[in-house]
Amino acid sequence: MRLLHTSDWHLGRSLHRTDLRDAQAAYLDHLVEVVRAERVDAVLVSGDVYDRAVPPLSAVELCESALVRLREAGARVVLISGNHDSATRLGFGTRLVEAAGIHLRTRVADCATPVVLSDDDGEVAVYGIPYLEPEAVRTQLPPDPADAAAEVPRGHRGVLGRGLACVRADLGTRATHRSVVLAHAWVTGGSASDSERDVTVGGVAQVPAALFEGFTYTALGHLHGPQALAPGLRYSGSPLAYSFSEAGHVKGSELVELGAQGLSRVEHVPAPVPRRLSCLRGTLRELLGSPVFEEQRGDWLTVVYTDAARPEDAMERLSARFPHILVLRHEPEGVTPDGLSYGARVAQRSDLEVGLAFVEHVRHTPAATGERRLLAQALEAGRLAATGA
Repeated sequence: MRLLHTSDWHLGRSLHRTDLRDAQAAYLDHLVEVVRAERVDAVLVSGDVYDRAVPPLSAVELCESALVRLREAGARVVLISGNHDSATRLGFGTRLVEAAGIHLRTRVADCATPVVLSDDDGEVAVYGIPYLEPEAVRTQLPPDPADAAAEVPRGHRGVLGRGLACVRADLGTRATHRSVVLAHAWVTGGSASDSERDVTVGGVAQVPAALFEGFTYTALGHLHGPQALAPGLRYSGSPLAYSFSEAGHVKGSELVELGAQGLSRVEHVPAPVPRRLSCLRGTLRELLGSPVFEEQRGDWLTVVYTDAARPEDAMERLSARFPHILVLRHEPEGVTPDGLSYGARVAQRSDLEVGLAFVEHVRHTPAATGERRLLAQALEAGRLAATGA
């Protein structure tokens, strides 16, 4: 049996205000082609289908089109909600689409109700555990199979542990030994990037990998970098880079093959790259003239210029060479932030001293004599106007 593990589509998301709809559509086209080429039996979508609880209409249309085409390509789809999704909205019509081979697991009560897949080697039980917000779901989770009176422990570990206990109880009633779990969580040992929303509760966001022991494969979502925490415990990562901290990621999905005895192999399937992400650093002169940066002209860029003084029209001049700058920062070499608050900086200073300090802060060079005189005249004129003198 072949499964394709994907997650964190974040449909509707932009990258520093750059529209990613075409790039997301291209990824979904790629996913459909992989299903056809590899004869995938089921696609596992491990949460964060949308970027926000109320997604734009274009994102909803993109998702609907993808699900229809994945079914037409021959794969069933098992999909859970993530912390960015509205479980209620994403799960609308669950019972209507179940018969069509689209299996939505967005309700806490359904986490121990598997989607049962079959091949020549027997059955595979696929369980979808949606993102569990600890305080919101503690009273919704089924009783502990070993102790019906036991309360659900607080925190991510507590609620996910209860959900998995219910999964194991159901699995114990079935003849199959092959099981797959979809979960949306931060598992200890996984590496985060800058684009995941914090799910910290009480200072503890992570859950131990040991919670998932005993399952044939666990398809994780939430962390955006593809990574294996164990042979059968993996994050597929997001299909696109959603922050510059992900510039080095090889985005894609995981092609999982199950044999009669369990997990046979897992292969990372790289996704198409719409445009590389790169970070450039140097003086304005170096950035504009050095051939070293020529290969990055077509990339989405973070550019840091290090001139001691802030040059005029830096963005306009740099954009002539690099048309896809998304972030521009001025970090002068040799300047160390003092760490003082605004109040501490202006304490015991006159208006003129504050103004001159601001000029030096922005330009990293002191105001000239003529500028000092002009600023003093402006402040005096303002004082006279305010007093009516």
